[in-house]
Amino acid sequence: MYRVLDLTDAKGMLCSRLLAGMGAEVIRVERPGGDLSGETAGGPSCLYLNSGKRGITLNLESVRGREVFGRLVKTADVLVESFQPGYLDSLGIGYPALCEVSPPLVMASITGFGQDGPYRDYSSADIVAGALGGWLYVSGESETPPLKPSGDQAYYSASLFAAVGIMLALWSRHATGRGQHIDISLQECVAASLDHVLVRYFYGGAVASRQGSLHWNNAFRVFPCADGYILLTLLWQWETLVEWLDSEGMAEDLTGAKWRDREEQLEHLDHIIKVLERWTKTRRVGELVEKGQLMRFPWAEVASVAGFVDSPQLKERGFFVEVREPRSGKTCKFPGAPVKFSRSPWRVGGYPPEAGEDNIRIYQGELGLSGKEIERLVREGVI
Repeated sequence: MYRVLDLTDAKGMLCSRLLAGMGAEVIRVERPGGDLSGETAGGPSCLYLNSGKRGITLNLESVRGREVFGRLVKTADVLVESFQPGYLDSLGIGYPALCEVSPPLVMASITGFGQDGPYRDYSSADIVAGALGGWLYVSGESETPPLKPSGDQAYYSASLFAAVGIMLALWSRHATGRGQHIDISLQECVAASLDHVLVRYFYGGAVASRQGSLHWNNAFRVFPCADGYILLTLLWQWETLVEWLDSEGMAEDLTGAKWRDREEQLEHLDHIIKVLERWTKTRRVGELVEKGQLMRFPWAEVASVAGFVDSPQLKERGFFVEVREPRSGKTCKFPGAPVKFSRSPWRVGGYPPEAGEDNIRIYQGELGLSGKEIERLVREGVI
């Protein structure tokens, strides 16, 4: 089993959680009297992102704390951190120093802009990465300012890339016996997941624009219904779609021969959208999705949170898992694994550890510190 030391804040907590789910022992290292995430211990994001981990406290800014940390690093395979570039180096525990202590160590650093470059020391956040990485510019309606995608998507993208990078580095270590430093930039992770935007720009000079719920290639759009919203295809199986509207007296002028020409459709797409919207507003989401899917249209309800949680598809596949907190017996549902293995199931751990919960097990049981040494470290604020 690989051991992972987790020194991340919100930028990288999902990375270590994913590694825990894949079977690694993850030890979250927090400051005495606080935590790295900046969230309260009972916050829902903290509960989710730190489930399945162990927890210790350690003051890296103290000399004795760094000595203990060096001993701890020798027991680890991976270190994940998200401090400002140069912070750990200033304490004498950056990658060059830790590599001397443990040559096989794989270290991943998740920062706003990476370990070098003119923006290296700039302050960052999820929305900053989204702005400078290109997401905001292409999100939103054409007539409104750029829009931030929901949630901490930049942080989660960086965590996903970091987890993949760590697994590749561990694979390389099997051949070389040596670890390496992985430098992850939030800005670059956002830019790397811009889908079609950069490819079209470099290939043909096309500048993507904000199109709201209209898909970039005009294939899909979200429409209002009498009881919610639905994602519809616009030009897919055009004649079948027009026949359907016409059978309900809602096709208007779309039955005309000129509308079968693709260039005409694209040139007057706004008109097609208006006709379809007048139709969808008179129908319920469920009836359109059911009939559309029977006719092989890839249509879908725009599910609310409550609707998504009650999805019969996710229930059948057991996506949501119930986790029990061992001390209080309280239960909570978490999103489960998005990957299913036939032989080695993904783990979804229990509640996150309390700060310092595993201090005795790690420091005394594994590193061999005596009870008196641990008491002194607590008095000195080291652990």
